[in-house]
Amino acid sequence: MATPTTIDTDTELSAVNSILGAIGQSPITTLNYTNPEISFIYNIFTEVNKDVQNEGWVFNIENHVTVTPNSDKHIPIAANILRYDLCDGQVYRAQDVVRRTKNNKAYLYDRVNHTYEFDNDVDLDITYLFEYENLPSAFKRYIVSRASVRAATQLVNNPQLVQLLQQQEAMSRAACMEYECNQGDHSYLGFGHNQSYRAYQPYKALQR
Repeated sequence: MATPTTIDTDTELSAVNSILGAIGQSPITTLNYTNPEISFIYNIFTEVNKDVQNEGWVFNIENHVTVTPNSDKHIPIAANILRYDLCDGQVYRAQDVVRRTKNNKAYLYDRVNHTYEFDNDVDLDITYLFEYENLPSAFKRYIVSRASVRAATQLVNNPQLVQLLQQQEAMSRAACMEYECNQGDHSYLGFGHNQSYRAYQPYKALQR
């Protein structure tokens, strides 16, 4: 077995081991769900993973995604979709879509027209749920830090440890916010994709 390096990809196993290490427990070699403690830690990890991604970040949000009704005029909702809404560009809201279950399956439901049936394509802004291994590194660390705080709070009677882990969580979230700002290309002018904007350049004033 090769020796791990600092550039190895983080996995669910390494994440669980990081959480175990944060609360003073020994690492494991496999995810053994029959072990109550490992199962409990893994459940915390998966819950935090979903909570973090459900906030909606630049890496897991896609705007103007066109979805097409099936032969029954229904639009199924995939299991990896956390949130969705009509695109912001649709000013005249003739539709208002939500998730509802029909015959034990999730579909889009139009609250305005009170129907599961759609005659045309629908453009949505979608927040996706990705596998842990496919997340940016900053968010992997944040998920582990946040899950460690929850695990320490529920399993360890040590307020000082919880406080220390909370400080690490705050630093990890700050790294995520920096990633979001750098990758998001946000502008208070509201420029989106396929548009350009050149910021003010101080040297232009010096040329006058």
